[in-house]
Amino acid sequence: MLTIGCHLSTHYGYARMAEGAVSIEANTLQYFTRNPRGGAQRELDMKDIDAFNAYATEHGVVAPMGYAPYDLEPGQADKSKQDFTRMVMMEDMARLALMPGSRYLMRPGSAEGTPRDEALANVSETLNHVLQAQKGVPVLLANMPGEGTQIGSTFEELGAMLSGVNDQDNVGVCLDASSAFAVGYDVVNDLDGVLDEFDKAIGLDKLMAVHLNDIKEPEGQHADRHARIGEGKIGFDALYAMTRHPKLKGLPFYLEEPSADLVVYERDIAKFRS
Repeated sequence: MLTIGCHLSTHYGYARMAEGAVSIEANTLQYFTRNPRGGAQRELDMKDIDAFNAYATEHGVVAPMGYAPYDLEPGQADKSKQDFTRMVMMEDMARLALMPGSRYLMRPGSAEGTPRDEALANVSETLNHVLQAQKGVPVLLANMPGEGTQIGSTFEELGAMLSGVNDQDNVGVCLDASSAFAVGYDVVNDLDGVLDEFDKAIGLDKLMAVHLNDIKEPEGQHADRHARIGEGKIGFDALYAMTRHPKLKGLPFYLEEPSADLVVYERDIAKFRS
């Protein structure tokens, strides 16, 4: 069975979010662990978390993915940024540990004034630090479109970060279709080749999730503005092919669309399922 869902809001709580997913025939979901531009964690409500867990189990909602805020900078040498990143990650992962099957998605961030090789090593060190403190919640790195000084846009850089992690059982990658396309990985015409490159640089065993995103910009422009599914440069057929590829079988797929509401997500999830 296809495991597919979308990005939803926790505004009304986790249980309501799970109900929203089921109402649109989604059997997985993604959400921000806190304001994506930074901010405090919402107050812990164990009744809400217990209700989420019970509802998810009853209705077959699996692999919920908490998305870390964008302001984390695990690669930079600045100690205050490192301390902030680690604090947020450990807070988030402690919360995710209360919801079985969760995984934690984060962007590798940017290098800025840090030498690139050092920045990659810093990400590994940060992952080692948080995984030692918070065991059992897999951390997934998102591939980036390569804007400015972003790190993690190439499979080789992602592989370098992951290779320095001690707890190999709890790290992986969420392959973002539109970010890969923005870098120049041709997911439209050569998905087999892209997955072969991923396998050589990282290993397909580390591929743990996929973002089914369409994009407004042409391939290789290092800019990633999401388009509605089927209205961008990747198109529905190429994204659908990802859900049917044998090397991606069994992975959870998450839709991210601009200003999408439940009606839009319901329509597109139904289209992928049909």
